Amino acid sequence: MKNVLVILPKSIGGRLTVSSIKDGFELNGYNVILLDELKDNPKNFLDCKYEFIIGYDFSPVKFKIDNARSEKTIAYFSDVIYSPASESYYKEYYKYLKNPDIYTFYWDRELAKKENNPQIQYMPHFVNCKIYKDFKPAAVDVSFMGRFDTDLRLNTWLELNKKLPEYKFKWYAIKRHYDDAFSRCKTQEEKNIIKNTYSGFIDNEKDMADKINDTKIVYNINAQGESSLNYRTFQVLACKRLIISDNRKELDLFDNILPIWQNADDLAEKIKYYLKNPDEYLNIVSKCQKIIIERNNSKNAVAKIINIADKRQTIASR
Repeated sequence: MKNVLVILPKSIGGRLTVSSIKDGFELNGYNVILLDELKDNPKNFLDCKYEFIIGYDFSPVKFKIDNARSEKTIAYFSDVIYSPASESYYKEYYKYLKNPDIYTFYWDRELAKKENNPQIQYMPHFVNCKIYKDFKPAAVDVSFMGRFDTDLRLNTWLELNKKLPEYKFKWYAIKRHYDDAFSRCKTQEEKNIIKNTYSGFIDNEKDMADKINDTKIVYNINAQGESSLNYRTFQVLACKRLIISDNRKELDLFDNILPIWQNADDLAEKIKYYLKNPDEYLNIVSKCQKIIIERNNSKNAVAKIINIADKRQTIASR
């Protein structure tokens, strides 16, 4: 069995994304050795030879270059590549993305085109469908998973709770994001909404799948990119739950059948509509889950990554 080094990054979103990548390599028969940036010393991983070095954003590139490693390296970006979002040292390592043995996969279709680098391939998010699946009935009506770091995010949540008091809401985020949102509330009513809907933090795939399964509708506000859908979209749809998205070009991945919201009033109306029309709800989520299983599951996506890397390596060595 071939060894691969998978680097688990410090960022929370990155850790969840890399978990699906890790699972994909295991499902394709590789032995995964995990380097956790939060607790491991990279020097302890230098004695082994790997088939691939794999990670999120610039983490695997930095490991390869800093340690003069010869292994093929795979970097998956769901942050804008040339920006601090993909690590503070992005300017130093950006040039290495042109190396023939570094394979970069970018979650945003439009940004991938603009890079004009044949080593950078577009690949939307994917999930482990053995974890993300429909396995229990939902008890919560509406959830949001992520930080309320903008006024749009915070105000949308507050408005929905005011407009739809008959429905059950839950919000999942880190405690410091709860503290930030609470401090920005302008009235006691708003502070009570934040306090009563906050439901803790999710830091692993199994718990995330459980909370998604517990929810009938998740709504989404994509934070980065030009055309892309974030990881949450694929997690929710794999669980056969409905996501109501802001307007993104890559909704065409799901044949443009997902509902799109424009503002809080529109979102509230769509939430009410789909909760009251279960047949239409089921029609959408069934079709989208099938697409996820066929096109965006970890095993198939990682098999494609491996094929691309092996094919290019063969061409380069001729």
